[in-house]
Amino acid sequence: MPAELRLSRSDSQRRAPKTSVAELSLATARWCARRGWPVHPLAAGRKTPVGNCSDCRAHPHAPADCPCIPAGRWCHGFHSATLDQDRIQQWWGSNPKFGIGVSCGGAGLVVLDIDAHPVQPPTRDRILPGIPIADHIDLTGLANGFHTLAVLAALRGQPSPADDASTLRVRTPSGGLHVWYRVGDGRRWQSSVGSSPGRALAWQVDVRAHGSYIIAPGTATRQGVYTPLGTVREPAALPLWLAQELERTGHLPAPNIPAPRPVPPRARQAVLAAGGGGREQHVLASVLAPVEACGQVPEGAGFSDTLNRAAYTLGGLVAAGRVAREEAEQALLRAATEARPGQERRIRQIIRSGLTAGLNRPLHDNGRRQ
Repeated sequence: MPAELRLSRSDSQRRAPKTSVAELSLATARWCARRGWPVHPLAAGRKTPVGNCSDCRAHPHAPADCPCIPAGRWCHGFHSATLDQDRIQQWWGSNPKFGIGVSCGGAGLVVLDIDAHPVQPPTRDRILPGIPIADHIDLTGLANGFHTLAVLAALRGQPSPADDASTLRVRTPSGGLHVWYRVGDGRRWQSSVGSSPGRALAWQVDVRAHGSYIIAPGTATRQGVYTPLGTVREPAALPLWLAQELERTGHLPAPNIPAPRPVPPRARQAVLAAGGGGREQHVLASVLAPVEACGQVPEGAGFSDTLNRAAYTLGGLVAAGRVAREEAEQALLRAATEARPGQERRIRQIIRSGLTAGLNRPLHDNGRRQ
């Protein structure tokens, strides 16, 4: 285990020999992999995965169809996560400033990501989804995920996971906390965002599980270091009461129904019908492909940016007379809402913005814009 993960930050400065960022990143990635946690690179100083290669950007496709991953490259974020020590040496040895992401699903982890963002609380029905909070209850002082998780735990007669010293806990640079738990039942626990009107455990408490990743302890970003607390460096088993709450709030897919569900072919068929000929069908299919791919993971796929790029490209095709606007726009809307149910308002805003920008830059047969 890297010294910085064994000791507190102040102790490591006194007792451990000085370790370079390059040595620490590689050592941390190796340490994670030895515990069975598949790792993938994060962009230097950032919380997001390293970008895809130029070929993958130019020809969008689903991660399962990517030739880079079998070849040992890191395209598509956590989909490329590995336990292979030789590959880890190659990735971080050549790029020592990369951060470390851990694929939660591949590692069998459920991580509570507790936020402390200074924002106005939502309506009462979204503070603890599925648990009514009567109007006469005073919520003065409830300001972040630490509070909502503590309320949920108190309702169940349990201590808050934020105070669970039996498991790995990691302080984030923004003042939040990652609480790591392991699951060994083979069930595909699903991720969520605490502010979502859909699946959610509590306001300002995200759940990182299958289809998502978590930042490894010891990783440094521009905002600071993800610092482990206390002396425990292994995730404890997911508490039964917390598993019951996650199941209650929809963090397990329905029996015998694969999740997340891929986008039905009707959206693709509609946009292809709008485009006519074979070459245009290929172009239009490539517009929908990355949006559809986002539907294969509940988060961490850069959905907003992906949708914006697709809408911008679509606008250029419409401006050049290569696509019928109404049919193609509706097909993109259907694909996006299938990928992210319950977010139609935001999706429409993104499409409108990207489409408007693209209409000013026609995209012609040579792939060039005016």
